[in-house]
Amino acid sequence: MRVIVVDDDKLVAISLKTILEADGGIAVVGTGYNGAEAIALYQEEKPDVLLMDIRMEGMSGLEAAEHILAEFPEARILFLTTFSDDEYIVKALSIGAKGYILKQDFEGIVPALKAVCGGQSVFGGEVVGKIPVLMQSKEEFDYSRYDVNEKEQALIELVAEGLSNKEIAEELFLSEGTVRNYISAILEKLALRDRTQLAVFYYKNK
Repeated sequence: MRVIVVDDDKLVAISLKTILEADGGIAVVGTGYNGAEAIALYQEEKPDVLLMDIRMEGMSGLEAAEHILAEFPEARILFLTTFSDDEYIVKALSIGAKGYILKQDFEGIVPALKAVCGGQSVFGGEVVGKIPVLMQSKEEFDYSRYDVNEKEQALIELVAEGLSNKEIAEELFLSEGTVRNYISAILEKLALRDRTQLAVFYYKNK
């Protein structure tokens, strides 16, 4: 797994590089110390995962992530920060980050990287507990305006609850292939990239 590490504390960045490479299956192909360097490194290396802090001088990690995801929608970005700030969490989810974990959860960094590299989304326990409340909207969303029917709404809810395609298929008495087709159609209708954004969209418009 090829990883880029970006943190404005150089000691932290170097320490992370040492820790990650001790795993054996991880190669840190670049280290940066601000958002602008994160963008340049990503463009040059196109890593499997970008592990990045949020609060940095100049350009923040969130701003850098927006730039990167605009150019590389498939980018896997995992935020590693000291702060479980509600505004940061909402922003990270909204722009399409694959994960948001706290530096205090030291032992969870390597497993989180591997999960994100494997296509999963990872949010630390303290963060997960906040998501439903943070993403709620006061007004009920009108799915019909986007041509999303009731069955598709039910499927969106199951995705937001974290069910796999197989589990959704069993719940709705559909084949896994049909579920995949439904999800692809829903993402297109709502102009979303992936299941994570769909789950965020659901909670935000619940």
